[in-house]
Amino acid sequence: MSKPKKKKLTLISLILMIFTSVFGFTNITRAFYLMGYASIIWYILAAVTFFLPFAFMLSEYGAAFKDRKGGIYSWMAESLNPKFAFIGTFMWYASYIIWMVNVGSGIWIPLSNAIFGVDKTQQWTPFGLTGVQTLGILAIFWIILITFVSSRGLDSIKKVTSIGGTAVALINVVLFIGGLAILLLNGHMAQPLSTNAFLHSPNADYSTMIQVFGFLVFAIFAYGGLEVVGGLVDETENAEKTFPRGVAISAIVIAVGYAVGIFMMGAFTNWSFAFTQFSDAEVTLGNVAYIAMNNMGYQLGHALNLTEAASVTMGVWVSRYMGLSMFLALTGAFFTLIFSPLKQLIEGTPKEVWPEYLTKTKNGLPVNAMKVQALIVIAIVALVSFGGNGAKYFFQVLVSMTNVSMTIPYMFLAIAFIGFKKKKEIEKPFEIYKTQTMANIAVTVVTFVVGFANVFTIVQPAMQGDLSGTIYSILGPVVFGIIAVVMYSRYEKKIILNSGTL
Repeated sequence: MSKPKKKKLTLISLILMIFTSVFGFTNITRAFYLMGYASIIWYILAAVTFFLPFAFMLSEYGAAFKDRKGGIYSWMAESLNPKFAFIGTFMWYASYIIWMVNVGSGIWIPLSNAIFGVDKTQQWTPFGLTGVQTLGILAIFWIILITFVSSRGLDSIKKVTSIGGTAVALINVVLFIGGLAILLLNGHMAQPLSTNAFLHSPNADYSTMIQVFGFLVFAIFAYGGLEVVGGLVDETENAEKTFPRGVAISAIVIAVGYAVGIFMMGAFTNWSFAFTQFSDAEVTLGNVAYIAMNNMGYQLGHALNLTEAASVTMGVWVSRYMGLSMFLALTGAFFTLIFSPLKQLIEGTPKEVWPEYLTKTKNGLPVNAMKVQALIVIAIVALVSFGGNGAKYFFQVLVSMTNVSMTIPYMFLAIAFIGFKKKKEIEKPFEIYKTQTMANIAVTVVTFVVGFANVFTIVQPAMQGDLSGTIYSILGPVVFGIIAVVMYSRYEKKIILNSGTL
């Protein structure tokens, strides 16, 4: 009796998965908060110089290596060499461990907004626990739940990520329709339009060129995460056509979506009112999305000539919807990121690098490795939540170490693309870069832009008097890189010893 045919990702499923992994609605509200309309130029610049050329590289990789299970490791190993690929992939994977720690604890803030209309997480203090400890316990249960559900196979993950992708898409529909309705009812933009508005930020903290460069780094990081879906090429239906189309469509939609979303923010957000007078809470990058959407509901109420009380209530309900959408979107991203980076690392790299226990798969996923990953994340969450101030500082160090490590692999992938194009023996069913010269130019631009962003991220803390932040930013890639080199060197020695005994 033949096995039932395994379901594969369709174009729509793939696009929703990419959208969930890359597009961050909060990046729109944060961009408007930091730079106003002026952020649009920098987001477009980041898309043109990094995101689109990088996405097209991944499309070519994905089509050529459609049958490989190792994702970005396989791509770099076959294009350049395995050691280079292992170091880049390991540094990239390590950064997602910290992402899980961060989001596992932070995901309860949007859930609180969904239920109460405001963030009440610091008031969750059962059994004498602090708010931080309660979030830590919730995060531990969350990691266990996500790992359990994900280990049951890709079909269960697809359902959740589709819901997450739909939720992200819908919150943008709310932003666009709500902003358009307010614009039509009021007859003018809340934030006045002018040439100067598109060139200069209303935020006094972003008036110098160094501060604006800091925003460019922020814009580049807003496009991160596309490489995560590299491990799904072998799970995609008609991969040599569907994968590059999915990546290309997603990249263009995401870039346009950011630009249009930022512009529509100005329809209902007067920068001076929304971020200095509207909310009692101090505006931070953590809560700005909820404050902005609360203000949208409030402004819609006023545009409809509702009472002040009704306008306030409408604002709270929009904030609740925002919280629910963000909770679903982060849940979708979590389901993708809890297995995809690990799958690429374990399945792509040589099995001899890992203990045999970690390489065993079930339902097409490395379930044992997922369990060990869950234990590592839980241990860090417990240390941060229950370890006191020293542990909190330790986590800040980890985040500093990870910021640069997360984007350096983009440079690894770009550099390996030169080797990929040179190797005529690699069959390339899909090509955007028709010549080696075009590929070299794209690689140079992407590597320079990401390299600039990383150098600026490293030196910026020192420029602001935080020398330790700069040191830890350098330590991240150095430490993760050394661990990768040691692991791969042990593997090479093992291969030499085994060949010597034959």
